[in-house]
Amino acid sequence: MPSTAPLQPIHTVASIRAIETRAFAQKPPVPLMERAGLAAAECARRLAGERGEPVLILAGPGNNGGDAFVAARHLKSWFFDVTVVFAGDVAKLPADAKAAHAAWLAAGGACTTDIPANQGWALAVDGLFGIGLKRPPEGRHADLIARFNALACPRLALDVPSGLDADTGQVHGSAVHATHTLTFIGLKAGLLTLDGPDHCGTVEVAALGLDAPPPGAAPGLRLDASILDGLLPARARNSHKGDFGSVALLGGARGMRGAALLAGRAALLAGAGRVYVGLLDDDDPAADPAQPELMLRPAYDLPQLGQLTCIAAGPGLGMGPDAAIALDTAIARDLPLVLDADALNLIAYDKARLAAVAQRSAPTLATPHPAEAARLLGMATREIQADRIAAAGKLATLLNAHVVLKGAGSVCAAPDGRWAINTSGNPGMAAAGMGDVLTGMMAALLAQGATPGHALTGAVFLHGAAADALVARGVGPIGLTASEVALEVRTILNRNL
Repeated sequence: MPSTAPLQPIHTVASIRAIETRAFAQKPPVPLMERAGLAAAECARRLAGERGEPVLILAGPGNNGGDAFVAARHLKSWFFDVTVVFAGDVAKLPADAKAAHAAWLAAGGACTTDIPANQGWALAVDGLFGIGLKRPPEGRHADLIARFNALACPRLALDVPSGLDADTGQVHGSAVHATHTLTFIGLKAGLLTLDGPDHCGTVEVAALGLDAPPPGAAPGLRLDASILDGLLPARARNSHKGDFGSVALLGGARGMRGAALLAGRAALLAGAGRVYVGLLDDDDPAADPAQPELMLRPAYDLPQLGQLTCIAAGPGLGMGPDAAIALDTAIARDLPLVLDADALNLIAYDKARLAAVAQRSAPTLATPHPAEAARLLGMATREIQADRIAAAGKLATLLNAHVVLKGAGSVCAAPDGRWAINTSGNPGMAAAGMGDVLTGMMAALLAQGATPGHALTGAVFLHGAAADALVARGVGPIGLTASEVALEVRTILNRNL
């Protein structure tokens, strides 16, 4: 996942546990719970405001509850009015959490078993469950989560919102809806994808004073604006259109011409020198009146053009025999290839075609949404969504391709096992044509010389960043269009040269 600046690491539960194990093995052991509780208290103090304000803390039956007890002790010492609801059994607490509970009581604190009614809380803190929860909260715990979510005050989750899977972002039955999440040691994948963004609010990392983990300790990376560094070089004054590549886009079956034209326009706006659009619909006009710079051709002619730099297939392609023939010709060309939409469906339904893609020597990029990923992997869509990182990795291996599994927290995976999660973008992108624009962008970046991995991750981040920039200016999210995003992409690319 190329970048000239380091991207923020993303951890799995296993990699966090490995870091904790090394910390505990030091002499003396690192007091992680005390550090986590203090970091939580400092964050809570910022959110709650003036001393003396009432703060509610839910403390659970494990080490997350221990963090909550430490936070409560510090907040009390800073003269906040702290109420702790303990949802556990003291006798069953882990050793460090039991010590934190005892220290809270020794400091004059007390525990209650239920949330007091009619309190004007300045802040509520979720310390029920940490990163190890893999089952739905039940009974009393589920009830506390529901009542916590109903509170009309800032809600701070410690490490992860209780009920959210820290690895996958899947909600187990019910989960805390936090306005803020303070996560410990490093980012967790589940905070950034699937349901995570809707449950975490603003995410902050407390490193707890630990040294940087050794190389490879964090299996993933979080895409940010630094991924645009070096994506495209500054253009020489003495340059011509041939220096910036020739893109061929295959698609545009009857009733779906707009998809191919959107992809072609996006490729032009993202800097490709020439863009050919191969249309399966024979009734299409000879030119695109909105973008006459596009060169329209019959789809069956396009893959055989000699001057191409890369091919993208799928936007509006359809599933007919002509589409299959055009796709097979594109797969056979020794050129970088971007696969989207019906191109992926045609591959999923034909084992020989799938094998041909996997055996390509030229780079392949693929942009499935969860349903397309499910068809390729022979799984149900819900299984894809249950572990998006694993699914993206399987697709990268299956297709021998750089893959983005689209959705909230799009997951980018490389054939060598690396992965990254994108956090740009917003709900306005849930609109027709957005995937077509992304496909055109990727093809344009490839045509201009970006490496396959950088073309994919750069396009994915840039796509979301363009939508974010528009929303920040009041354009959307409701009614945001793919065409508007493509125009904003051009602005951002030129700003970053």
